[in-house]
Amino acid sequence: MKMGVAGAFTSFRHSNYRLWAAGALVSNIGTGVQRTAQDWLVLVMLTRHSASAVGIVMALQFAPQLLLLPWTGSAADHSDQRKLLIATQASMGVLAIVLGALTWTGVIRLWQVYMFAFLFGCAAAFDAPVRQIFVSQLVGDDDLHNAVTLNTFSFNFGSLVGPAVSGLLISVVGLGWAFVLNGSSFLAVVTSLLLLRKNELHHASTPNARTPGSFRAGLTYVSGRQDLIVILAMLFLIGTFALNFPIFISTMAVKVFHADAQGFGMLSSIMAAGSLLGVLCAVRSGRPTLMTLVWSATLLGAGFTFASVAPNYWSFAGMLAVIGVAYLVFVNATNPLIQLSTEPSMRGRVMALRIGVALGATPIGAPVVGYIADQAGPRWALGVGASSAFIAAILGAAYVLRHSDRGRIAGSKTGGE
Repeated sequence: MKMGVAGAFTSFRHSNYRLWAAGALVSNIGTGVQRTAQDWLVLVMLTRHSASAVGIVMALQFAPQLLLLPWTGSAADHSDQRKLLIATQASMGVLAIVLGALTWTGVIRLWQVYMFAFLFGCAAAFDAPVRQIFVSQLVGDDDLHNAVTLNTFSFNFGSLVGPAVSGLLISVVGLGWAFVLNGSSFLAVVTSLLLLRKNELHHASTPNARTPGSFRAGLTYVSGRQDLIVILAMLFLIGTFALNFPIFISTMAVKVFHADAQGFGMLSSIMAAGSLLGVLCAVRSGRPTLMTLVWSATLLGAGFTFASVAPNYWSFAGMLAVIGVAYLVFVNATNPLIQLSTEPSMRGRVMALRIGVALGATPIGAPVVGYIADQAGPRWALGVGASSAFIAAILGAAYVLRHSDRGRIAGSKTGGE
């Protein structure tokens, strides 16, 4: 169902969501600043353009999504979500400031970046599932899809502005200040959480009692839902080999096009601009279906294919914009598809599984993609991303063709098997 301009911002009628959105926007810009600075620190300052080192950092940063999976989803379902978010956001802010101090004073070493990546990943593993399901407390289920889309817009706006700011900071005042800026930005989220009106939260009742085997119960629930299994399988393929953007962009920028920090930041911003266009598509298209995943995965594969043969900097940048659109539509669609078709009591565990599959697969794919980029070249690494996206599209299309006549496509509360 299409919606007008006013309908695209319905979540802002909730005062709590307006507070949350303001804090998240500041933090998302800070996150975009740090991601670019971290890649530049590893690729240029601490190694001789080692894509494998960037891959190791990514693997360590996202490994906790899988390692801590038995606890992160249960924490989201059974804890006070607002208090848990305050703790995780504050932890990530402190880690970013300490990393910035080490970089600014010149004592930073590669092993320290590895350590901070892992610690940051541990905090993020608990933060991600609760942050995604907490949105329903801010707006309720009726506006959930709209709120998820607006959150994604905020994240990608941060990814658009952040890299450009980071490149400027690195060139003008030094690398360390980029991390300090990100650490300070978490104060905005913590402040917004403290200012929320508790009496206006939806479903803010006492958390469910924690019971033994709750994680296993979540796995059992998903195992009985073929639609969820297909979505998670598509996420695994794309998350493992296609969502390694720090490796793809940094190696093409430095090794192929010989760009400086600002040129590198510009590429990340261009991909984020494409993601913003993807947000607009998601807002106007209404509630997604599995076919949304199929066509966006196909477009993602095409974008990677053409990016791998791009003859110059600007043609590669153009393909990054296409990749940004496809990536955003795909990842954004999986959230409401899974969340709205899952029992409320299971959402935290199922969403943790979604995040674990999408990001926790990075420890498998990032070192492989980094090694390919080092040994065969960045263009071949992009080819791996293209292949994974096309395979995911085929998998989703096969499920849709088998079940389209039986009304069992994810996206309805009664869907699934």
